[in-house]
Amino acid sequence: MNAMASEETPPPYETYERLEPMVRRVLARNPSPFTYTGTQTYLVGTDAELAVIDPGPDEEPHLDALIAAIGGAKVVAIACTHTHRDHSPAAAPLAARTGAPVIGCAPLVLTTDAPRADAPFDQTYAPDAVLSDGELICGEGWTLRAIATPGHTSNHLCYALEESGALFTGDHVMGWSTTVVAPPDGDMAAYMASMERLYEREDRVYYPAHGPAVDKPKQLVRGMIGHRRQRERQILRHLGDGAHAIPELVGKMYVGLDERLKGAAGQSVLAHLIDLRNRNLVASRGSEWSLL
Repeated sequence: MNAMASEETPPPYETYERLEPMVRRVLARNPSPFTYTGTQTYLVGTDAELAVIDPGPDEEPHLDALIAAIGGAKVVAIACTHTHRDHSPAAAPLAARTGAPVIGCAPLVLTTDAPRADAPFDQTYAPDAVLSDGELICGEGWTLRAIATPGHTSNHLCYALEESGALFTGDHVMGWSTTVVAPPDGDMAAYMASMERLYEREDRVYYPAHGPAVDKPKQLVRGMIGHRRQRERQILRHLGDGAHAIPELVGKMYVGLDERLKGAAGQSVLAHLIDLRNRNLVASRGSEWSLL
């Protein structure tokens, strides 16, 4: 988990970049410690037909940039990886401008969610159709396959462009930081299972919603799985010295962490603790956790 990195050159807001023949990227102007330089919207397909993945925040300059990047192409689908507010709110206004259906992840709003460090859920998201694992979005000369990857959120999907070997990973895998896994919806066991699933795939490149493309996916996923297992071992080692509250664990595990990220770190520690409790390795009493 890292703070937003500085950039030598200004981020390319309100324009588009072509990453490969069937992939264009438009960066939204919503940088933060959790979004890096902002949310990256991907236009996938040809000059005739395309899909829009993660339309991003409902901000007029970003929508105008998307319309310019779409040009004369027909938008066959607007697909969201999940429903945090930095990903899906532009779906409805983009659908209104293009006539395209919103097809992708299931709606999810947690009105009783605890205070979050990352973006809260989008209450406006209303898809025309929900994709199940393995279902397809198709256009002229291209195919996107939905890959269910719960963990960051229970409704998270990645999308595989089968013709090129690219995987659009949303927030499940990012090239600049590990993702936040925040209970009650974020689930560490589900996240780890989804990571193992991606490790078994043979994708050529990952395009995350935040941060640079990942050109060595297996290497990164293996490292992220190892990182989470290391965090688990740290928790167990500290609890071996006695009961701890989550802020104490965060202070010992994340030395020198940016204050803005400590809430998110605490949520990830909680996710690990819930997983460990479900495996009968730890127990909680009040605000403190201890080994069984």
